[in-house]
Amino acid sequence: MRINHNTSFVLQSILLGLVAAFIILLFWPELSRRSTGDLATSAAQTGSYSTAVAVAAPAVVNVYASKVTQQQINPLFQDPMLQRFFGLPQPAPNLRRDSNLGSGVIMNNSGDMLTNAHVIQGMDEIRITLYDGRQADAAIIGIDVDTDLAVLKIDLDNLPAIAIGNSDKLHVGDVVLAIGNPYDFGQTVTQGIVSAKGRKSMGITTFEDFIQTDADINPGNSGGALITANGQLVGINTAIYSKTGGSQGIGFATPVNMALNVMEQLIKNGHVIRGWLGLEVQILSADTQREIGIQQGGVLVAGVLRNGPADQAGIVPGDIILKVADRLVTSPQQGIEMISGLVPGTIQEILLLRGWEQITLHARIAERPQFTQ
Repeated sequence: MRINHNTSFVLQSILLGLVAAFIILLFWPELSRRSTGDLATSAAQTGSYSTAVAVAAPAVVNVYASKVTQQQINPLFQDPMLQRFFGLPQPAPNLRRDSNLGSGVIMNNSGDMLTNAHVIQGMDEIRITLYDGRQADAAIIGIDVDTDLAVLKIDLDNLPAIAIGNSDKLHVGDVVLAIGNPYDFGQTVTQGIVSAKGRKSMGITTFEDFIQTDADINPGNSGGALITANGQLVGINTAIYSKTGGSQGIGFATPVNMALNVMEQLIKNGHVIRGWLGLEVQILSADTQREIGIQQGGVLVAGVLRNGPADQAGIVPGDIILKVADRLVTSPQQGIEMISGLVPGTIQEILLLRGWEQITLHARIAERPQFTQ
């Protein structure tokens, strides 16, 4: 009998608790809501990133770039004799307007904007449409084809600048949003995660350190913003991997920390200053490393530019470079990036292997030439 009495008491207590909770929720529903100023928590609770988009979207613009070219007229129709004999009129110039579509990000209230170099390179008219509908012509401040970045400037009042985050603090799995103007549909937001970091050797640009994301990036998104769930800029959308031209869930964005460095130099110098040796190097196979007794790294010199810094230092094809400025060279890409960070005009020590002998040479770092595509 005592067991039955205890069971009845527990059931009655549970029932009374449920009734009390129902009454509280019915008459005071606000007690069930938890207020929070943290945007990420709010997004996780509601499944919405609308606040993040509202913060960042006004600073993302549509970029329309165009160039007028004159098509060549068949010389036959320009012959005066034929024109007179057949009564042909003087042919009018045949003009064609080529255009590119992309996106851009307003980085500060002064009107400096980042976009992709491939969106505006070679174009003579660049028109910007802001989120609020305003339009303006943009001037090109600088282009860096080695990172596919460019800086534009517009002259308008009350410009919305994007909040800038830190791409070094991104983690694989973080939620990100891509904002841009795909196919000229108008501003569009897509959502995904950081799929990978530090993607290199993709063949997209010379200097690569891409954020990979599955947020849809389509034609027209180039130069747009990749933002976090709290609306901070962490990347400039650059390219997609696609066999059809459409998004396949693999997009690449240039980290904002790299983009800021490029922007600063383009504004200050009109171009990016990088170190250069005038070398062509190749990866050293694992078999070759074992054969010559190298534990790690090393690159094979495949070519040397005549009268370039490496040539003047005495480096020849067939040499194996082990260290530059006392830092190990582990791959061709890493070597290029490391040398590009050296200050032009400085003399740096280079450790290499020639045959079976280690040799130390000294090279004066030159400024990397400005290549165009």
